[in-house]
Amino acid sequence: MKAMALRKIGAPLALEERDELHPGAGEIRVRVEACAVCRTDLHVVDGELPNLVLPIVPGHEIVGVVDAIGAGVETPRRGARVGVAWLGYACGACPYCAQGRENLCDYPQFTGYTRDGGFATQVVANASFAFPLTDVDDPIAAAPLMCAGLIGWRSLKMAGEGRRIGLYGFGAAAHILTQVCRWEGREVYAFTRSGDEPSQKLALSLGATWAGASDELPPAALDAAIIFAPVGALVPNALRAVRKGGRVVCGGIHMSDIPSFSYDLLWEERELVSVANLTRDDAREFLALVRSHPPQVQVSCYPLEAANQALADLRAGRLQGAAVLLP
Repeated sequence: MKAMALRKIGAPLALEERDELHPGAGEIRVRVEACAVCRTDLHVVDGELPNLVLPIVPGHEIVGVVDAIGAGVETPRRGARVGVAWLGYACGACPYCAQGRENLCDYPQFTGYTRDGGFATQVVANASFAFPLTDVDDPIAAAPLMCAGLIGWRSLKMAGEGRRIGLYGFGAAAHILTQVCRWEGREVYAFTRSGDEPSQKLALSLGATWAGASDELPPAALDAAIIFAPVGALVPNALRAVRKGGRVVCGGIHMSDIPSFSYDLLWEERELVSVANLTRDDAREFLALVRSHPPQVQVSCYPLEAANQALADLRAGRLQGAAVLLP
């Protein structure tokens, strides 16, 4: 098998030839068809997440076909197409798991971070954390759904039932979530870096009501805002844009420091919350939704060996939509 592995923080990923993987008890081996590239992969490569053990193969937006199963696995079966996402394992026994909050598990494993991920031709996954994609015909379009789609969905649930939703950072997650919001009858206000006209045009083409720079105020007060860009300075901007009683959701796993801001931005029962990981129920809900309302997913494809270029393009903001690696 081939894999793009991180051996040193900040160094380019290295193409490696490895022995074929063998699934253990309760595991499956997946022949990777497509793996999308997430901003979290950048945080892994840059060493911005704690307790990283090297070497590691990044990638957690995986679509592929099961080609081997370990002991005790009844489903999925060989030949089934599945998706593998960020949460690769939860213990099922800690207080959070017992409360149905496996996204906060005390003993989790994360695909592409604490266990090898999908920047490879094969990946081994826990069978219970692989999602059936039996009706998916296009693995390339499906790959970004496994994180950009899923974390967007959980962020939207956290945002509440408000009608006017602001999205700060119009990348892979926001371009999918805009379409979900429109299906639900909500208005989307898209915030991008100043001068990023291509992203603003994409937002409007997908049904956004308004698009502008992240330091602008929208034409109407927002019911909620979701921040996907890892920029702490956007938090005061978003609080300023939401109405009384509104909520700001930080949707990323890592963010630069949040600057101090005056209490009046938080007063009047505004709320600031974060999203951590996701649950399997989140995935089941979202995948059921997109089966009936398939989103238009904009992708740029790269061969596996060009993973470093895909990461560089993501870092520099040269992408519209999502990058997808094809082994």
